[in-house]
Amino acid sequence: MIHWNVDPEIVTLGPLHIRWYSLLFAMAFVVGYRIVHGVFVREKKPLAQLEPLFKYVFLGIVLGARLGHVLFYDAGYYFSEPLRIFKVWEGGLASHGGVLGAVISIALYVRKYGTNYSKFFRNSYLWVLDRLTLPMLFGASLVRLGNFMNSEIIGKPTDLPWAVALHKADAIPRHPAQLYEAICYFVFFLCARWIYARPVLRDRTGFLFGFFLISVFSSRLLIEFVKEIQIASEAGLFLDYGQLLSLPMVAVGVWLMLRTRTLAKTKKV
Repeated sequence: MIHWNVDPEIVTLGPLHIRWYSLLFAMAFVVGYRIVHGVFVREKKPLAQLEPLFKYVFLGIVLGARLGHVLFYDAGYYFSEPLRIFKVWEGGLASHGGVLGAVISIALYVRKYGTNYSKFFRNSYLWVLDRLTLPMLFGASLVRLGNFMNSEIIGKPTDLPWAVALHKADAIPRHPAQLYEAICYFVFFLCARWIYARPVLRDRTGFLFGFFLISVFSSRLLIEFVKEIQIASEAGLFLDYGQLLSLPMVAVGVWLMLRTRTLAKTKKV
């Protein structure tokens, strides 16, 4: 097995604690901004729209991920002490909520700016979601690395040769579930880049985002089986809350990809 005993904190400066998770989370947005900037330049889209898009997506993901954790996983705990909802430094972000937050924030973004950039915003809602697939996949990989550095979202005990003993948790050899997800998301990011590089697929509006939903949440469905439950109310369930929330995401992804295929056939006729 592999022994892992890395301190989650990089450096402490008085009351300021800089953690690996925070650094990787911030890197996800910095690198994501650069990726989307390259997309805008390549496709000759107005760069003036990049900064407001970033603001909307950032707020949507962060607020959505936080509220998703509060509502999906531990509503009773947070509603009994509402001020804890704002204590994000204590942890608690849900990927499903982050995706829903991004979807809603982009809808608000398109609604606000659409009339000023009619050419850019023609069929733009799904266009934006498609292009954000690249940074979201890359960012998701970094966030799961952050979870690994925090020794959280731990896997079930195993005797496999690549089992990891997280000494900051309990030092029991476990599935490195965080790394499973991080690797999957990075591979999906490479696949999405391959799709994006092919106009016949890239120009199918909704195809890339459908791929994102299917790939991310199908892998989540499977990997959850080797994770420990995160809250007591999941005990005894065949599918935990993360898996149940993943099912509709996969269904929407399948619908989007089938829809683009149908539209492509219609155009040929």
